[in-house]
Amino acid sequence: MRTHLPLNALRAFEASARHLNFTKAALELYVTQGAVSQQVRMLEDRLGVTLFKRLPRGLEMTDDAQILFSVLTTAFSDIERVFKQFERGEYRDVVSIAAVGTFAVGWLLPRLTEFRQLYPRIEVNLRTNNNVVNLATEGLDFAIRFGEGLWPLTHNKALFPAPLTVLCSSDTAKRLQHPTDLINENLYRSYREDEWLKWFEKAEISPIKITGSIFDSSRLMIESAIYEGGVALAPAKMFSREIKNGQLVQPFKIEVELGKYWLTYLKSKPMTASMEIFQQWLINEALKECCE
Repeated sequence: MRTHLPLNALRAFEASARHLNFTKAALELYVTQGAVSQQVRMLEDRLGVTLFKRLPRGLEMTDDAQILFSVLTTAFSDIERVFKQFERGEYRDVVSIAAVGTFAVGWLLPRLTEFRQLYPRIEVNLRTNNNVVNLATEGLDFAIRFGEGLWPLTHNKALFPAPLTVLCSSDTAKRLQHPTDLINENLYRSYREDEWLKWFEKAEISPIKITGSIFDSSRLMIESAIYEGGVALAPAKMFSREIKNGQLVQPFKIEVELGKYWLTYLKSKPMTASMEIFQQWLINEALKECCE
């Protein structure tokens, strides 16, 4: 049997602790100031502790109150979240994800339709980032990042590598018969300066001076290569549609692997049922990618 909880008193305390004022708490709860004060006093008697120091201009929480307040804030937030998930007449859960923009547009978005068909009661909120994300402060369940998987505060599960290769428009590709022909082209790069150097090494040619623009997104780099005629170094897997429809050409088969895409989530955050479902679905999709 669950111990009877004085829910009205707990609500009165939580509102008073947020506002540090009985009157403001009363306005929020649509009761009188006296009723709030009485409920808090009853809770103090029940617990055998003092929760507030009554000051001339408000309230000050005691150490005991701080402990209770932190627990109640989380509990009431969880209850509110679940209530909102029933607002449409059926239970719906939400999974929040931040993904590298190139991955989100080039790989994940085309597959999310299938996920939503399989799991209509799970909403996926997707936002993009440039590989810099803070799951805790941004309230995220997952982040999909590119790199070596060395983030200490998160569980990091490898999805698949995305080797970099030369990509350009078909007109530009006509001028590229050998990797040394790149010396006459505008070579675009990301903020990672060593990418082209490692590609040159893999191609077994001397380094070429990088004269093109610097981009913080592979997708922007590719758009520029298509419309302005420059040459990009980017993951072909993320631009399969553009390669299929002829907007992009991969003039050389040479690829260099500098990292993988990773699914990451906080070690300190419990995994929900919906998170488990999304994680397993994404890993299965990634395995299909590796087998193709």
